[in-house]
Parts: sequence; structure tokens; C-alpha cells
Amino acid sequence: MKTESTRENLPSGEQARQTATNGAPKSEGSSPNIPADAVIIVPVRNTVLFPGTVLPLTIGRERSLAAAQDAARNERPVGILLQRSDEVAEPGPTDLYEVGTIAGILRYVTGNDETHHLVCQGVERFRVLEFLPGYPFLVARIERIPEPEVSGTGIEARFHQLKQRAVEALQLLPNAPPELIAAVQSMSSAPGLADLVASVMDLKPEEKQEVLETVDIEPRLDRILWLLAYRLEVLRLSRDIGQQTREAMESRQREHLLREQLRTIQQQLGEADEKSAEIAELTEAIANAKMPQEVDDQARKELRRLERLPEGAAEYSMIRTYIDWLVDLPWSATSAEPVDIAHARKILDEDHFGLEKIKQRILEYLAVRKLNPEGRSPILCFVGPPGVGKTSLGQSIARATGRKFVRASLGGLHDEAEIRGHRRTYIGALPGNIIQGIRKAGTRDCVFMLDEMDKLGAGFHGDPSSALLEVLDPEQNSTFRDNYLAVPFDLSKVMFIATANILDTIPGPLRDRMEVIELRGYTEDEKMQIARRYLVQRQLDANGLSAEQLQIGDDAIRAIIRDYTREAGVRNLERLIGAVGRHTAMRIAEGAAERVEVGPDDLHGILGPKRFESEVAMRTSVPGVATGLAWTPAGGDILFVEASRGPGTGRLILTGQLGDVMKESAQAALSLVKSRLGDFGLTQETFEKSDIHIHVPAGAIPKDGPSAGVAMFVALVSLLTEKTIRSDTAMTGEISLRGLVLPVGGIREKVVAAMRAGIKTVLLPARNRKEFEEIPEEARERLQFVWVEQVDDAAHAAIGDWEAARVEPETV
Repeated sequence: MKTESTRENLPSGEQARQTATNGAPKSEGSSPNIPADAVIIVPVRNTVLFPGTVLPLTIGRERSLAAAQDAARNERPVGILLQRSDEVAEPGPTDLYEVGTIAGILRYVTGNDETHHLVCQGVERFRVLEFLPGYPFLVARIERIPEPEVSGTGIEARFHQLKQRAVEALQLLPNAPPELIAAVQSMSSAPGLADLVASVMDLKPEEKQEVLETVDIEPRLDRILWLLAYRLEVLRLSRDIGQQTREAMESRQREHLLREQLRTIQQQLGEADEKSAEIAELTEAIANAKMPQEVDDQARKELRRLERLPEGAAEYSMIRTYIDWLVDLPWSATSAEPVDIAHARKILDEDHFGLEKIKQRILEYLAVRKLNPEGRSPILCFVGPPGVGKTSLGQSIARATGRKFVRASLGGLHDEAEIRGHRRTYIGALPGNIIQGIRKAGTRDCVFMLDEMDKLGAGFHGDPSSALLEVLDPEQNSTFRDNYLAVPFDLSKVMFIATANILDTIPGPLRDRMEVIELRGYTEDEKMQIARRYLVQRQLDANGLSAEQLQIGDDAIRAIIRDYTREAGVRNLERLIGAVGRHTAMRIAEGAAERVEVGPDDLHGILGPKRFESEVAMRTSVPGVATGLAWTPAGGDILFVEASRGPGTGRLILTGQLGDVMKESAQAALSLVKSRLGDFGLTQETFEKSDIHIHVPAGAIPKDGPSAGVAMFVALVSLLTEKTIRSDTAMTGEISLRGLVLPVGGIREKVVAAMRAGIKTVLLPARNRKEFEEIPEEARERLQFVWVEQVDDAAHAAIGDWEAARVEPETV
């Protein structure tokens, strides 16, 4: 219920007329004559005036201001009407309710801030019959609604019940004026009491308007009794809740007083104070942590707060945990050891075969660190297919540099708080993965691996990749601020190493902060060396076998590589060697054998039939089939482009789940073929009465990119000339409508895939010749490379006896 200044003893109508002009502005003019059965209308928002009550109004709109001033000057009553919608700035007749209250103006006041206030006294209800035009404000012809005569026991019972409930509700209010309670108790009129209670109750404007429009006293009393019963129940519940809160507060204060008395008694008896010992321990820990001055001040400030709190307080454990995090972080601890480049080179060679560029980069960093110990640590990003050793390489770097190693997986991370931490206001808040990893390492110059950087997500909790911008920026991470710690921590000495399978999904600003080093797929000989040096021994140890119990020949390992795996890395190769080891362990455990030698012929019984076989010769044994080379995030691979011709209307049909770029390459290849119809002995009618169908098998796998353009052109030439493409030849390159072969990416991976598939000759764009040195030496020795500049060169090299070739391609 509200407790505004609504009173029973109000000024009379004569007094209202005498004071109506107090404070009203003086004006010479006057509005046109208003009929006797009409009244000036003042629309109001969120306010309902009842008869017999006094209500202050603030006037702001120009029309309402003109209406109030005219009524005050001419001592006229006004009609107070509620707007149907608060959003209407200048309400019209349709925007107002029809029932309102006639009011006399008691006072018109203009404030020092040029605000206008009107104090009105409600007289009686009225109903609008029509609005009259021609006035500068709203004027309406009205019908006065007199208060009905009341009598009967039902009315009397409702009157007494309403008075009793209203007094009870006012007594439950914390600051109810005694005059208002007295006014309710002294009321003798049932309609007057109903209007008075409705005016002071905390009701919505629509509910008050409903009461105002209820003329009959019995339903009006019933409606107010129902509304008052609901408010009374709310007030009772609020009183009970407040009483329970006070009792809980008194209980805590009593507990605190008893604890203080207990502490005094323990001190008098000389008993050890457990909390004092804890505070002393934390004070010593803060002193030994060697924090920066800003962090030290924050820790001691929290310690003083902890001293003042009782141990049972909810905030006690939160502050204690926060201080523990501060003292446990390695603010000054390092694991620096004398730099020995020869020792580091030895460790890198022991742990990893090949990867010469990466080893060289690490040794360069160590050399710089030896000459400039205060230099910033590099931020490296290893990018390569799965299974090539990115994560294990980070461990080797930590071992070679004598640092602690810690790893955080970012795959699927979509909450920024996982990087920056949660604020301490949340229950169970913790620092982010960066600070947690530093604490786990125990040194501020550890090797920190951020694994699966390309698989970061983003959601409504924020973007973790944006939070990493500060972490991976050497110019900013010296003052990295975790949300939980709320103090800066220096990350400039941490050697961050990120790993990813592809770069495309890493945001540009984040990629720009890292030095990208690509790890390419392994050749067959490299896989052989890795298996012989590392994988076989690792699986022997994992399966409890010795080198005498299981011997896997080199031929068997090479057969596993060729016939059972087709990957850029060695993860599946290690898994299959493990399967051989488990098979051997089972035989030895059963007593069926004491020593097992595994050769190529034994693999069928252990690993099953061969999973991969050379299908190049079979797939290219008919005209229209070309072997292309493709790049995937898992390394290179070969793909086949099949072309066929049948009766039709000159359409080009493309199948195999091709992307837009690959479809455009097919259309460009067909246009090039049509531009050379004379070379094939064909006419335009051949295409007008035929449909060309180009299909790329493995239709469930999406394919895109321009590098299949050469393969599509050669497949179409083979189809139209009815001459078969060489089965040992693969090709890659983008084509233009001028017949040029444009450069493409992933040359190294594509060449390794061609060698793995048994290809002998590879057709590459001449403008990719600069990447020849990056091709593994084994592939350069085993493959023949043809560098082509025109599509005619590619067709001549792949088909052999095609008469249209004009230039002999250069062969390496």
C-alpha cells in the first residue's frame, strides 16, 4: 500500500476556489467560453484521482499546461482522465478512458526549475459524452455520476471488514503515517472508505481505473477487499522474512561475540591460537614469494581482511584460496640452465628423425638466448597433419632447453574465462588455463604448449581466440591480467608453442603474432626410420615384450606402411605395430611360442587383408580417366577425374560433391577443349548433340579448389581423342582460358602422395619450380618431374602421341 498525503479532512469547495489561483501565472487573455455542462480535461499518466482525495500533479505538456492555467485563472474545475497508453505524447479523445474525476484546483505552483505543479482535490466521478473542438486544449461535454445511496446489512458488513483489513495493512507498513490510520478508523461512509483505500493501495493504474469505473458500491467493496487481501498476505510474508533475517543476524553476532571471548580465554590460558598460526604462516609465505610490489601490497591487504573475519564466515575460505594462489605462483622462480647447444642438438636428434628446419630454429633460439639472456621468448606455431609429432616435439624442446613443460588443450574451448579466468565474485571461481599451467610448472620460463589452436570455438561466453591475443603478444604479455588474480603476471619469459592442423581457421590477428613452422608429411623411407628407431621399441615396452621375443623385419614394416596405412604422419603406423605386438604377447602368454619373427607374409593373419592397393592402372585403363593430386589437412592424396560422353543436348554434368571453384575449373577445361576442336577432328555438332559428364569418385567427400584443372583438361582430351592416359602419371595445376598452367599450393604433400601411390611421373606447373628443393630427396630420386606451362604440354606428356602438342615439355 502507498502512504501519500491523502487525508479525510480536506479543504471545502469554497476553500479550493479561494486558493485555486495561488501561484497561477497572470495572463490578459482567456479561452473561449466553455458550456456549463463541459469541463477542461487534463490527461495524466499512471495516476488515477478518486473523489475526496488530494493529489499533486506535475504538468509538462503544453496542452495540459494551457488547460491547467486557464482553469486556475478562471477558477474552473478540471476533469482528470487516465491515458490508455503511457507512450502517447499528445493524447487525443481515443487515447483516454471515458470515466474520470472532477477536481478542484487547490494550488498552482511554479518551481524554481520552471516546473509546474497542480494540487487537485477530487470531487465526483464523471463520464465523457463528447469532446468539443475549437479549444487550445481538451474540453469535453460530461455527465456527472453521483454517488449511489447505500444501505443494508451486506454493505455494512463489507464496510467494517474493509476498515479492519485496511488498518491491519497500514500497521504492517514500516512508515505508515498515524494520521492516515486515524483517517481510516474515523471514516463513516462506505463509498468514501472504498475510494480512500483504493487511492492509497499499491495498484496498477488499470486496476485503479477499474475501481473508479465501478459505480455500484457493493461490487466496488468486493473488488477492493479482494485486492487488499492479496496485498495483506504479501505484507505478512515480508514481515516474517524480515523477522527471520533479524534473528539470523543476531545469531551471527552472538556467535562472533562468543568466538572473540573464546579467543581471549585461549590467550589467557596460553593455548596456541590456530588462526594466529595460520596468519603467521601466510605472512611468511607472502614474504618468501618475492612478488612484485603491486602484488605484494594486494596480498597483504587481503591478509588483513582475513585476520578480521571469523573462520566460519563464508568469505573466509574464498580469501584464503586467493592468497594461496598468489603465494604459489612462480613470480621469480626460473628453471634456467647453462645453454649447451651441442647437448640440445643431441637431444633433438634422439627424439625426432628429420624435421631439420624446426631443429635449426630451436638451436637458433638457444644461441640467441646464450648471447642475450634477457631477450623475449619466441612464439612458435607448428602446423601440420595429424601424427607428424607436433606435441612430442614440444616436449623435446623443453628437454633440450632444460625447461619445465606444460600443455593445455584448446580443442573445443568456447569460453573466454578458460583463458582469462573467472572473477572472484563467482562461487568456485578459478584462474584461467594459462595461470593454472604456470602454477603447475612452478617456473615463469617454462615451455607452454597450446595444443589444437585451430579448433578454438566461440560462443555467448566470449571468444577465447581474442583473449589469446594478449597472451601471445610479446609486447603485451609482460602485464597479463587474469580476472581471478586481478593483478598483472609477467608471461614474457614463457616459451609458448602452438599446434594446429590447418591455418585457415586461426584468426588473422592471432596468426600474425606467431612464427608459423610447417611440419610436412613423412615419406616412406622417413616412416621406416621412425618406426625402426622409435615406434617398435615403444610398442615392445607397452606390450611387455623384449627385442628377443619379437622381431619385426624391415620388409614387414615397409609392407605395413604401403599396404595398411595411407597417412601423412605415423600415428596409425604405430597403432598397427602395436597390434602386431599384442598378437605376439598373446602367443607367448599362452605358451604357443617363445620367440616370434614377423615377415610380410605373416601380416595377413595378424592385420587382415591389405587395406590399400595400387588401383591406378585399373582406373586409367580406359580413355577419359586422369589421375590428379590433391591436398588435405591430413596430407596429400591422389584423386581420379573421370569423363564420359553420351547423347544429349550439349550439357556439362558435374558429380562427386564438387565445390564452386572446382566446378568452375571443369567449365574452364571444357571451354579450352571447345576452342581446339580442329585439333581433335571434331565439329561443334559433336558437343551440341552430346552431354559431357565429369565425375570425381569418392562422392561422399566434399572436394574443392582449382588444382584439378589440368587433370580435367587432360581427361577431356583423352575422352575426345579416345587415347588412354599413362597409368603411372599424375598431375596438378590450375588452368586459365588462355591455356596457361598456373601455380598451386601443397606441392610437397602432393608429390609424396604420388610416390606413395606408385606414380612414376608427376606433371607440375612450371611456376612451382621454386619449390623443387622442398620436395624430399627420396621423391626427387624416384619420380620424374615434368614442368608444364601450357595445357597442350600437359596433354602431350600424359597421353604421349597427341598430335596437337606444339612444344616439347621440359623434363627433369
